[in-house]
Amino acid sequence: MVKLHDLEFEPYISEEEIMQVIDQISETLNKDFGNKNPVFLGVLNGSFMFASEIIKRFNSDCEISFVKMGSYEGTETTGNVKTLLGLNQDLKGRQVILLEDIVDTGNTLVEIDQILKQAEVEDYKVVTLFFKPDAYKKDIPVQYKGMDIPNEFIVGFGLDYDGLGRNLTQVYKRK
Repeated sequence: MVKLHDLEFEPYISEEEIMQVIDQISETLNKDFGNKNPVFLGVLNGSFMFASEIIKRFNSDCEISFVKMGSYEGTETTGNVKTLLGLNQDLKGRQVILLEDIVDTGNTLVEIDQILKQAEVEDYKVVTLFFKPDAYKKDIPVQYKGMDIPNEFIVGFGLDYDGLGRNLTQVYKRK
């Protein structure tokens, strides 16, 4: 058990399982983008651990950048996505690999889709470690999914509850 603020969480996905999924995603990304010098675009804060692991396993030239988005208060999404830190490099005509820790409602993807269209990227693909099919209600394709999970609140491996839990190496679900 882990207690963060006022809530208890129980073990859900082990670090070993997470690393196996990351190895599988990385193998596919190396095949699909190995000679294209893509820009990996991590969505902060949650994707920092996932992004680090993916990029360490990418065997060709690449660049990395980050955007910071926010939509959660406590355990609930506000439905209102804010750009807290925007793009800091020119992505016009580039292949972008968007790295998300989790895709649930898809509201963040809609906001990032607009940002990338304005940036005139050649193309982008969405890669997520965790995907909640029951919560996802948008039309933006998610090409690379690590694990489908139920619509439960999770923490660890970059995901937080009001700022706590991001440093946990495995994933916990709300008890």
